Formats: sequence, C-alpha cells, structure tokens
Amino acid sequence: MKKTIMTTLVVCGALLVGSVPAQAAAPKDPVRALKGKLTAGHGVRFTETSVISGGGKAKLQSRKGTFQFNAKGIAASDITTTAADSGRERTISVGKVSYTSGDIWEGRLEPGKSWMKTGNLPGGSGGFYGQVINPAEPKTLAALIKKGRLTGSAITGKITFKELAKVSPWFDASVPLRIHKDTKITYALTLTSAGLVSRVKSSYAAIGVLGKSDLAGKTMTIDSRFTGWGAKVSIKAPDPETVASGTD
Repeated sequence: MKKTIMTTLVVCGALLVGSVPAQAAAPKDPVRALKGKLTAGHGVRFTETSVISGGGKAKLQSRKGTFQFNAKGIAASDITTTAADSGRERTISVGKVSYTSGDIWEGRLEPGKSWMKTGNLPGGSGGFYGQVINPAEPKTLAALIKKGRLTGSAITGKITFKELAKVSPWFDASVPLRIHKDTKITYALTLTSAGLVSRVKSSYAAIGVLGKSDLAGKTMTIDSRFTGWGAKVSIKAPDPETVASGTD
C-alpha cells in the first residue's frame, strides 16, 4: 500500500513539474556582450528610419550603414542617407576624419572630385535627423542601462542631450549643434538573448536640435535595427585623388 502511494506521489510530482511552462532565459549583460564583439576588423550593420510627427506625420529620411570596431568601440563608419525631399548622401569616417559625397555636393566640387573632407562629422548632414543613440559604444550603453529600466529583453528610459553628450562621442559628433541641451530623449532598446542590441527607438522634441519655430510642438522619432554583430568589416577612406582640395 505504501509503495503504491509513493509511486502515485512521484508520478503526480513529475506531471506537475512538466506542466510548469519554461521561463525564457534573461538576456546576458549587454555591456559585456558588446565588449565581446569589439574586435578590429569586425563590426555591425544598421538600417533606420526617421520621422517627424505633430500636426501630421512625415518621413524625413532613411539610412543604412556599417560600423567598424576597434577594442574601445567605433573606429570607422560608412553611412548612406536618403532624404525624403532631396538626394542621397554618403559619408565615410575613419578615426576623426569624415568624407561626404552626393546630395548638395554634387556639381559643387571641382572637376574630377567627388568627396568633401571634413572634421569629425560621421553622420554627414543626415546626422541631424539620424539616430542619436549608438549601442556600439560601451559607455553609452552603460549609461542607458543605469538611467533606464531593464524589463525582460527591453531597456527603456530617458536621458538628456547634455547627459548623452558626456558619454557618447557619436552623439557629440553627429549632432554638434544643439539649441536646448536639457531636451530629454525617450529611448527603448531591444536585446537579443545574447545581450546584444537588435533595435533602438528614440524620440525627442524636434525643436531641441535646431530651435526652428516651425518645429515647435513636433516630435522626432528614429527607429534603428542592428544586425550582424561581429561580422567582418573593412572601411577605408576614399582615394585621395577623388577628395576635393582645401575642404578640411
């Protein structure tokens, strides 16, 4: 009789354990996961869309690009911007030197030249409407985690322009002119099970950057997707023969 009762309890216990749904594994530490991908000659690709809303919704631009890493973060980038109301622009950056081609520069450079050399402006003119949060920067990612909240596979929170500029070389270079530094960015980062960022969605008051009166009451929203973390990448500066002289 005792043997029968024990057998029944064991079977019931096994059934109860088997009936409990498996819990999804929590993402790994995002900063540690990112640092594990920061290897020279490797990088990540992204695509994004920028829209402005408030009194209607309009697409401003789309971008696609590649970041190349070194041990500390981003060593180079190659970004193509397609604006809704103008042409296509491509910007290649190596270290703190950027080269921009296309769009407003077409036909304005000297014959035989197709690139304008600038200081550190990795986003080109498209940077002013592009993604302000770069998840390939360890310090930036750490700050977003500290300021935000991790729920499941998402990190959400708010950070000001001033706070972001202190930790993010990308933001400070891409949007060098900022009228209202106290502007708050609302952000949401989606993580893979490996702890890597697969999506960044950010929004802020459009008047915060340029301060134009026609932007009052409107909101900028940028949605970016990241793929191929750790893939082999090779980004080089344009042929010097194609770079316009005197454009530093």
